[in-house]
Amino acid sequence: MKVLHVITGLGIGGAEQQLRLLLRQLPTHHEVVTLTEPGAVAAGLAADGVRVAHLGMAGNRDLAALPRLVRLIKRGRYDLVHTHLYRACLYGRIAARLAGVRAVVATEHSLGAVQIEGRPLTAAVRALYLTGERLGTATVAVSPTVARRLERWGVRRDRIHTVPNGIEAARFGYDEKARRAARERLGIPEDAFVAGGVGRLAPGKRYDRLVRAVAELPGARLLLCGDGPERPRLLRLAEERGAGDRILLPGACEDPPAVPHPGDLPSLLAAMDAFVSTSHDEAFGLAVVEALAAGLPVLHVACPALQDLPPESAPGARRISGSVPGLTEELRRLRDLGPHRHPVPPAVHHYDIARSAAALMAVYASALGGMSPTREASWS
Repeated sequence: MKVLHVITGLGIGGAEQQLRLLLRQLPTHHEVVTLTEPGAVAAGLAADGVRVAHLGMAGNRDLAALPRLVRLIKRGRYDLVHTHLYRACLYGRIAARLAGVRAVVATEHSLGAVQIEGRPLTAAVRALYLTGERLGTATVAVSPTVARRLERWGVRRDRIHTVPNGIEAARFGYDEKARRAARERLGIPEDAFVAGGVGRLAPGKRYDRLVRAVAELPGARLLLCGDGPERPRLLRLAEERGAGDRILLPGACEDPPAVPHPGDLPSLLAAMDAFVSTSHDEAFGLAVVEALAAGLPVLHVACPALQDLPPESAPGARRISGSVPGLTEELRRLRDLGPHRHPVPPAVHHYDIARSAAALMAVYASALGGMSPTREASWS
């Protein structure tokens, strides 16, 4: 089976890194085309031996990119086209149909309750999404929560298939040696309490609340792994709160890295004592699952990955309101408990990347066969 994956960009992001993890598991001949930004994940894919093409799209309305994508698909003689992220799903579905490919699968990675990839969920956005969706064969949701949102939006129930995100859990196992090395590299004292987070530094993540909460705890550090437009504001806020030397923003973290190095995500998670997700609108919550795989106590405002499972699946996780006073008290409680790690919970094993790949292959087989699998067949 020859599959072309079309994605909006290949900078460091959850959907981009999830694609790379899946391609490591899928027993297909696969190639990738990125509409824009052939960044760090493109280099990682190339290191894995995956051919990556850059379409050079100039913006959302660069219609000249469409015939270029059609020609690329025709030359590749692909059995199936799989699209990822809003812009790629729209252009990729149209191009696949024009190129004569009838099996077109799209993964919806980022549909939140009130936004999709940072865009407000307006009537125009919804109408354009549904117009493109009808050109595909199947739409994959990364969580049951996203599947329900798609159905409420107007996507036909029989076209929605749930294939949750997954992780390589073994890579995140806690390592005391990695903890000491990471703290030494970052200048964090061995006895300091460290709260952490991982994600794009964007307004919707509400990391300003985490900065404010950590600033209220004398001696505590915040290790926030990611990059984005909010970085300057968060640094200014830390200075204003008198915690400029305690708020650490080491930048975006590719996972897995194209070349192994001591500053990878598992070692950064090892340096933390608690993990916090302050975002109020998520499609899955992959970073939370990775933190649980590292044995960390987790505080989260919204995490469909856990909300779609029974509470006993993740006993080390606690859902919070996200208010600054409440978050400060939760962090103080964890600090006072002292450093501790939880056993890896059932939720982590549920979201094994090999299971996700097997479920996706079932969707591929059904799309190529012209039949629509049930949602239960997609994931159980």
